[in-house]
Amino acid sequence: MKVFTALYDWTLKWAEHQFAPRILAVLTFAESVFFPIPPDVLLAPMVLAKPHKAWSYATLTTISSVIGGIAGYALGYYMFEPWIQPLITEWGKQETFDQAVTWFNEWGVWVVFIAGFSPIPYKVFTVSAGFLQMAFLPFLIVSAIGRGMRFFLVAGVIHYGGEEMEKSLRKSIDILGWVVVALIVILYLLLR
Repeated sequence: MKVFTALYDWTLKWAEHQFAPRILAVLTFAESVFFPIPPDVLLAPMVLAKPHKAWSYATLTTISSVIGGIAGYALGYYMFEPWIQPLITEWGKQETFDQAVTWFNEWGVWVVFIAGFSPIPYKVFTVSAGFLQMAFLPFLIVSAIGRGMRFFLVAGVIHYGGEEMEKSLRKSIDILGWVVVALIVILYLLLR
């Protein structure tokens, strides 16, 4: 089934839309607070569609993510007890949150950097940093560096890979898509 090829083509076409940068900013902000889909899925096709804007898209994504991180920090700092803790309990994520707190105790500010750069859910650490009342300036600095490194890396790889990378990706997009779906299912079954 060529489900992912059609989705890929639709995303590339949509990435050229005049409102795509605004949507990228909103998606990135939301991902830093609560949204589960990483902004890379829109950043990459936007860079493919308009390679000359790679660095401005990476900058927009970084700034939006850091602003979202500030919102997540504020939620953890001011609204943990009334809003966040009940949601953690209701969604059965107490163990995940406790692990984040343990990592903060062990690694300090570096855990925010790692979460900002890696696929680890950054949102968990923005809220946790606020709840644990981590010093705001170090939080802000490592968030900006970690998120910036990640998004500039994605934009750079796509920008310099260019047409050749796009052709290779198009050939294997369905295989990659089904592999990702299989990995998600396996991870879900292992972690539930």
